[in-house]
Amino acid sequence: MTSTAPLQDPGSLAADQATDHAADHATEGHGDFRLFGLATFLVADGMTFAGFFAAYLTFRAVNPLQEGSTYELELLLPTINTVVLIISSFTFHRAGKECRGGNLAASRLWLAITGGLGAIFLAGQMVEYFSLPFGLTDNLFASTFYALTGFHGLHVTLGVICIAIVALQTRQGGRNTASDHFGLEAAELYWHFVDGIWVVLYGILYLL
Repeated sequence: MTSTAPLQDPGSLAADQATDHAADHATEGHGDFRLFGLATFLVADGMTFAGFFAAYLTFRAVNPLQEGSTYELELLLPTINTVVLIISSFTFHRAGKECRGGNLAASRLWLAITGGLGAIFLAGQMVEYFSLPFGLTDNLFASTFYALTGFHGLHVTLGVICIAIVALQTRQGGRNTASDHFGLEAAELYWHFVDGIWVVLYGILYLL
């Protein structure tokens, strides 16, 4: 005695196919807003820096610092740090270009160079801290200087950690590939933001 599988109702089959098609269409139509979310966060973070900048500049304009409350800062080391960060933006861009082209080994190399430049910047900042003629609580200028540069240094530190993570993910079988490299793009956008903030900070604290 042979048994036959029950036939599926044609109407039910058509309904299932329509449901699957609708689900596929919904999935395809769902945009990727992760970079937009990151950009929104960076705008909010930038407003925090803007608040620091505005407070410092406003105080200097309304209540000029007394004689001896400001110091002649050395320009050589922060200028070198500025050049280092600007170069790191180009090396990070090169890492992203290599990843999108499918050359993951070259991408990891450029990421390592970028992370190394970030570490050099942090080392330079520490050297500057130890050579400054003032302490954190000496006066308003000193407190503002440490708050601004320290807050930015924290961002650079987080950026270097992100670069290390992205470099580990940019390998054969890793999460960052030529077709899917959101992690690298997000880290690159963050790094460019950090570099841009430093250029503004450098102009306000060292050149004004």
